[in-house]
Amino acid sequence: MQSGIPFTKMNGLGNDFVVVDSRTSGLRLSRDEINRISDRDTGIGCDQFIVLEPPKPGVDVFMRIYNGEGAEVEACGNATRCIAHTIMQETGKDHALVDTVAGVLVAYPGGDDLVTVDMGEPRLAWDEIPLSEMFHDTRAIELQIGPIDNPILHSPAVVNVGNPHAIFYVDNLDDYDLAQIGPMIEYHPMFPERANISLAQVVDREHVVVRVWERGAGLTRACGTAACAVGVASFRKRLTERRAEVMLPGGPLTIEWRERDGHILMTGPYQIDFTGIVPPEMVAGTG
Repeated sequence: MQSGIPFTKMNGLGNDFVVVDSRTSGLRLSRDEINRISDRDTGIGCDQFIVLEPPKPGVDVFMRIYNGEGAEVEACGNATRCIAHTIMQETGKDHALVDTVAGVLVAYPGGDDLVTVDMGEPRLAWDEIPLSEMFHDTRAIELQIGPIDNPILHSPAVVNVGNPHAIFYVDNLDDYDLAQIGPMIEYHPMFPERANISLAQVVDREHVVVRVWERGAGLTRACGTAACAVGVASFRKRLTERRAEVMLPGGPLTIEWRERDGHILMTGPYQIDFTGIVPPEMVAGTG
C-alpha cells in the first residue's frame, strides 16, 4: 500500500473509535492491520475499529465493526450514534438508517448534541444469546466465579443486544476488580461466542451505575449495548422502570425498553475528536 489511509477519530462517552470510510475506495484491511491501528501504544488507538461500506438499497450506510483485536463483532451502540450523526450531517435528513451485521438500526436526533438509536428487540432465549447450556429463565443463570461456598460473583442475567452480555448485580462496584474478573468470565465455557461482562449497582428505580469489560477490548469507559442489556435485565428483574439512566464511567445513557413493541431506545452523546492519516508503514506492518 503506497499511501496512508484517511480516518476520523470519534467517541461516545469515551468509548472511542477509528473510523475509515471505504464507501468509494473499496478498502479492505486484514485482522493484523486493524489490530496494529487499534493498538494504543504503537498505533492510533481505539476500542473499536469502524469501516463504512456501501449500503444496500433503502439504507444510508453499512457499518462494519471490529474490536481492538481485529475480530469482527456484531454491534456497537456508541459507534452507531456517532456514525448516525455523521450520516445525518451528510444527507441533511432527520434520521439515519445504519446497517450492521446485527441488522438495520434507525437513529434520529435525541436533543441537544444527543442521538437516539432504536436498537431493536433484545434476544432473551438461552440459544439466542447464545449459552452452551439450556436455561429457561435467563434473568439469573447458574454461573459463579470463585469458591462454591463463597463465590465472588454468581447468577448473572444474560441478554443479547447484537452481542452477548452477562450482567452481575452487586451492592458496591468498588468491591470488585473487573480487570481481573472480566477476562475469566468473557472466556467462560458458558459463552461459546464469548461475552461482554458488566457489573451493575442499582441506585433506585431510574438509575443504575455500571462498569463494563468488553469482549475483545477490555475495560471501557462506555459500552452502548451493555447499557441496553442492563436496562432490559434490570426491568426484567423488577429492579428499575422501563426507562432508566445507566451511568457508565464516561457518562450517562438513557435506556428505554419500549413496551409497545419491545424495542430498546438508547439516547446519548456523540463526539468527533479529530481526523488524520494512518501511516502506510503502520498498515503494511513494517513500522
